Amino acid sequence: MKKTYYSVVACMLLCLPAMAQDIPQVIAHRGYWQARGSAENSIAALERADQIKVYGAEFDVHLTNDGVPVVHHDGDIQGVNIQQSPYAAIKDFALANGEKIPTLREYLEAARHMAYARLIFELKPHATLERNREAARVSVELVREKKLQSRTDYITFSQEAGNELIRLAPEADVYYLSGNLSPKELKALGYAGLDYHYDVMRKNPQWFREAKSLGLGVNVWGVNDTTLMREMIDYGADFITTDLPNDALKFISTTTSAR
Repeated sequence: MKKTYYSVVACMLLCLPAMAQDIPQVIAHRGYWQARGSAENSIAALERADQIKVYGAEFDVHLTNDGVPVVHHDGDIQGVNIQQSPYAAIKDFALANGEKIPTLREYLEAARHMAYARLIFELKPHATLERNREAARVSVELVREKKLQSRTDYITFSQEAGNELIRLAPEADVYYLSGNLSPKELKALGYAGLDYHYDVMRKNPQWFREAKSLGLGVNVWGVNDTTLMREMIDYGADFITTDLPNDALKFISTTTSAR
């Protein structure tokens, strides 16, 4: 989630109450899955997100027990645990729109043909330190194989996975999701920013200003109504992750143009 920070803006943020200095970018949560013919974490959702020109399309990745990364949010699909099963056990399961559950390789291949949206790659936590490291390694290698390094940002709830992503892909922006680390702590660990639920940011509104003063980006997820969007814009969020990306684009465009 590339962001340029200027010293003048940083000074303003330190001296003034929290407020939006820039127009926030929109990230489609699990792609634009509410579009016709789409489904969460489907290739169609990725393509629909690109078509409406959001900043990024977020998607979730698990590693099967035989080392195949697949794109799916929940840890189970039709009662089968993805991380504990071989790829053969899940490969024929269909998503809500009829697509087969995509492998990461298939998903990234589709992304190569997109014109606009960045890839917001959420690596799901795995059961052990070794599995987190393996999932990070396989993920970074595939992104590099498909030559998508410059268009891919990583996010994760797992500090172990995040640390490994930072080590393996120093060129990438890695954001942390769990909400339990301050901006100062994230900066010390090498993260590019925080990606926290709006409830976390409401409880810690000073983190908007603190993050910006440290040169970190701020993404807020779970923002699915205009009241919340307005609130997060006023706090100064750099990115808003939402299940309603088309609505968010229209609202932000209308709101910011009226200033």
